[in-house]
Amino acid sequence: MIYLLVVSIIWAFSFGLIKNQLAGLDANFIAAARLFVALLVFLPYLRIKGLSKKQVGQLFLVGAVEYGIMYIAYNYAFQYLKAYEVALFTIFTPIYVTLINDAIRRKMHWVSLLATLLTVVGTAIVRRGGVIQPNILTGFLVVQISNLGFAFGQVYYREVMKAVPAGKFDNLKVFGLLYLGGCVTAGLSAAIFTPWSGFTITLEQIIVLLYLGAIASGLSFFLWNVGARQVNTGTLAIFNDLKIPLAVIVSILFFGEQANWVNLLLGGGIAVGALFLNEWYLRRQRDREKATVP
Repeated sequence: MIYLLVVSIIWAFSFGLIKNQLAGLDANFIAAARLFVALLVFLPYLRIKGLSKKQVGQLFLVGAVEYGIMYIAYNYAFQYLKAYEVALFTIFTPIYVTLINDAIRRKMHWVSLLATLLTVVGTAIVRRGGVIQPNILTGFLVVQISNLGFAFGQVYYREVMKAVPAGKFDNLKVFGLLYLGGCVTAGLSAAIFTPWSGFTITLEQIIVLLYLGAIASGLSFFLWNVGARQVNTGTLAIFNDLKIPLAVIVSILFFGEQANWVNLLLGGGIAVGALFLNEWYLRRQRDREKATVP
């Protein structure tokens, strides 16, 4: 559990660092630089001998979507939103994981759809009177692209790893492929869309990018996987959303962002309640399925 707590705290500070310390840098470049550093961290541990070409391609695809597309959209969102708003709007990710997982298995949990609608209501209350503004709406939609990419990658990675020899390969040995896929995707996007002619970067921004790449991305994602195997599903679900209130608190208290506390607490409470409703229903369904197994 300690691994999940440490990672949640690290990620909580990442939102404010990107918004405040990396302001002015192109979103594509930030994503590419961060993933390149993460790739360097995991490259020495990469082992692909014994994997089929299909499995290598699938893991590369996971990284291209889960990290490449996710980080590009995630970084773009800071152009339209405050750091705490980006953090809050990531609250949809666990529900997207459920919906995508249901779609793969061709079944649907209607409670998950209800939870999604309640979460929309909650986030709208947080931005009451402002959610229809073009910049807020654009930022919200961009974050959802990021959430969908991250959710799809989590589900697809689990499906791919089911066919990978468990005794021969673990997360550490294949994670480099994921970051390679993300790095190539973000790198191509940066090569095409980053305005290189007027590009400038400070030493402080380089240090922040190194930290985000090596610690917030590289080390933290690995520690998260280790911690996830040591706790039950309910605890994991709680920690999966813990970074959101932590990031909101950090962004307001440490990075000086302003928020309407009444709207934030009311809307955030509804959104968090929707997530607990979704997790409660899924846990109940799993218990029923276990009870029917002879």
